[in-house]
Amino acid sequence: MTLVKICGINDAAGFDAVAEAGADMVGLVFYPPSPRAVTAAEAAALSARVQGGPMRVGLFVDPTDAELEAVLAALPLGMIQLHGAESPARCAAIRARFGLPVMKAVGVGDPRDLEGLAFYTPTVDRFLLDAKPPPDSDLPGGNATAFDWSLTAGRTIPRPWLLAGGLTPETVAEAIRQSGAPGVDVSSGVERSRGVKDPARIAAFVAAVRGAEA
Repeated sequence: MTLVKICGINDAAGFDAVAEAGADMVGLVFYPPSPRAVTAAEAAALSARVQGGPMRVGLFVDPTDAELEAVLAALPLGMIQLHGAESPARCAAIRARFGLPVMKAVGVGDPRDLEGLAFYTPTVDRFLLDAKPPPDSDLPGGNATAFDWSLTAGRTIPRPWLLAGGLTPETVAEAIRQSGAPGVDVSSGVERSRGVKDPARIAAFVAAVRGAEA
């Protein structure tokens, strides 16, 4: 089954929609410059709305140990997503210290970017392959841009991975077909405005993925 992650949830309606749609993972952004950012207390309140449900994934950008500790003291996470310039050694240190699986986001623009995955393979549990941000963006992800999906077609990725970047309910089935992705991640593609999720689009996105499987 194709894994589905809905990222950047920052309000109750969005969180409830993710759970009701049956997504596998919900992404909580702990990066203040993002319009989708939440505090540890806000994330804890959202997480408490649903017992069980999707895995809570915390998205961090070059976090300190203290920043990670503060979030984990407020709510349990199932996975740490690193979306900055973290080195393989830093990924390994976070993984060892906090005892949680680590997903490393990697910006993809051409085949050479995929060759660099080998350096991270021993130190992470999963990859998120995202489009490189546009030159004028101050955000490492959530920029509504896609990379060439055919770059991953037929290619062996050395860890389980999610495809991200510019996906929408209208394009995700084709993205899965072209890329061969075993999982997908969406943020801006299910929003009604920047940083504000649309429950109907969340439901449509998950339905489109399940329809692609069928």
